[in-house]
Amino acid sequence: MNSTCMRRRDFITLLVSASAAWPLTAFGQQPGPMRRVSVLMALPDGDPGGPAEVDALTSGLREHGWVEGRNIHVEYRWPGGDVERVRAYAKEVVALKSDVVITRSTPAALALKAETRTIPVVFVSLPEPTVSGLVETLARPGGNITGFTNLEGSIGGKWLELLKEVSPGLKRVTIIYNPDTAPFAQAYLLSAQAGATTLAVELRSNPVQSDTQIEAALTGIAGEPGGGLLVIPDAFLLQRRDAIIALVEHHRIPAIYATRPWTRSGGLMAYAVDTVDLMRRAAGYVDRLLKGANPAELPVQQPSKYEFSINLKTAKALGLDISTNLLALADEVIE
Repeated sequence: MNSTCMRRRDFITLLVSASAAWPLTAFGQQPGPMRRVSVLMALPDGDPGGPAEVDALTSGLREHGWVEGRNIHVEYRWPGGDVERVRAYAKEVVALKSDVVITRSTPAALALKAETRTIPVVFVSLPEPTVSGLVETLARPGGNITGFTNLEGSIGGKWLELLKEVSPGLKRVTIIYNPDTAPFAQAYLLSAQAGATTLAVELRSNPVQSDTQIEAALTGIAGEPGGGLLVIPDAFLLQRRDAIIALVEHHRIPAIYATRPWTRSGGLMAYAVDTVDLMRRAAGYVDRLLKGANPAELPVQQPSKYEFSINLKTAKALGLDISTNLLALADEVIE
C-alpha cells in the first residue's frame, strides 16, 4: 500500500473520530440530564396575553443556554383565578419533582409553599411577598421562594393621577378585587391612598366574589357623579375582563387597569409593570437555581420597566378627551 493511501485512510479515521466527539463539545454544551421547569400562570388558558410571556421566558432561558427539548423541558399550567385548580396544580408539579417552579400569582405561590420547602420557586409579578409570608425579607428571602415583585410605593398615586387627568371631575375611585385571589389588595390600597389624599379623591374598597357582585359594584359607581374605577392585578377579575369592560363602557365609567392586556381588550387606560420583562428576567434566576444557587440567598427584585397604554376608541365611546401631553407619554396608543 502506497503512502498516499495510508495518509487518506489516516485522515478518514481522524475525521470519523472527531465527528463522534462533536455532539459532546459543540458550542460548549455538555451532555446532562433533562431538567424540568413547571410554570403556574395567573392567566386562564387561551388568554391573549399568555403567548408573549411564554416567548419571553423561552428566549430568556435560551440566552442562558437552556433549550427546550435539548436540556430543559418547560411545561405550563393555566389555572387562572380558580383557587381549587391552583392548589391541585401545585400538588401536581411538586409530585412531578420539578427542578424549579415559576408562579405568576400569590395564591399559587402560597399553595406551593404549603406543598414543598425544598423545590425552588420563582414568583413573577407578585406584590408584597413579605406581607404574604412568602419570604422573610426582600434582601434575604430565607426559604425556597424568591422572585420579582410588581408593586412599588408610588404606583397607586400614578394610577389616580392619570385617571384624574382624563376625568377632571373625578371625586371618588373604587378599587374592586376578590379577597380569595387578591389577598394582597391592602398593599394596593395603601399605595393609592397617598395619591388620593393629594388629589382630594375619596378612595373606596369593594371586594367582589361573583359576577353579580361585580355588576352591583359597577352600577354603584355609576350611580354617583364623579366616580372612577381602578382594577388591580387579580386573576379572578382577569377571567372576567371582557364582561367588566363591557359593563364599564355601558355605565360610562372612567377606569384604569394595572395590566396592559385590559387596554388591548377595550379598557380605557393601563399603567402597568412590564410582565414580559419580568418573565425574561425570571429566566436568569431559573438558570442560577438549576446550577445550584440557593433561593434563600437570591434577593427579591423589584420592577424596572413600566408601560402606559391608552385606548382612544374607548375614550371616544366614554366621551373623554385625551390631551396631547398624555398621548405623548403613552407607550402604546390603540385607535
